[in-house]
Amino acid sequence: MPAEFQAVFKTGRRFSSPHFRLFAWLRDAPARPRLGVAVSRKVDKRSVGRNRLKRLARECFRGEAACLPPGDYVLIAQPGSSALDASALRAQFAALFERARALKADPRPGTMPASPDATDRPASETPDRES
Repeated sequence: MPAEFQAVFKTGRRFSSPHFRLFAWLRDAPARPRLGVAVSRKVDKRSVGRNRLKRLARECFRGEAACLPPGDYVLIAQPGSSALDASALRAQFAALFERARALKADPRPGTMPASPDATDRPASETPDRES
């Protein structure tokens, strides 16, 4: 599981709100979107507070998952987020998931279209450019 989180951090797109960061890695592998939530002790020293944030994040994600593109998502709580009430937390989650909904999947490697100025002429036939 830590390797999967690291892959999302390394290759995913990042979205931020005042109290959260969302990393999104769109790919075809999972059949549906998956969410990982990370809440450290810096956010809340009590496990009850950390688990509350995770529970609300998962609840919001379940409501949004049908509209999200397939891929892996990791939500990271920032210090100060545990002080927010449930409606403020849901608003921030919804805003992050809304931004992730607009993402397009990255093209697969090697399928890049040719540039418009590329032609089938050999290098010897291309015009010389003067500096």
